[in-house]
Amino acid sequence: MAYVISDECISCGACEAECPVNAISEGDGKYVIDADACTECGSCAGVCPVGAPAQE
Repeated sequence: MAYVISDECISCGACEAECPVNAISEGDGKYVIDADACTECGSCAGVCPVGAPAQE
């Protein structure tokens, strides 16, 4: 199951820079993950300062 970014996101961009498949982009008020591109590697969750990315 792909990762999703919760409303806890502070839009810092740390996750986007860490994603090896460029599945993360800036959305409206928070970053979003393209579920079709996400490889479930967990890199985004490992760098997020607020723990916003999580598997559904």
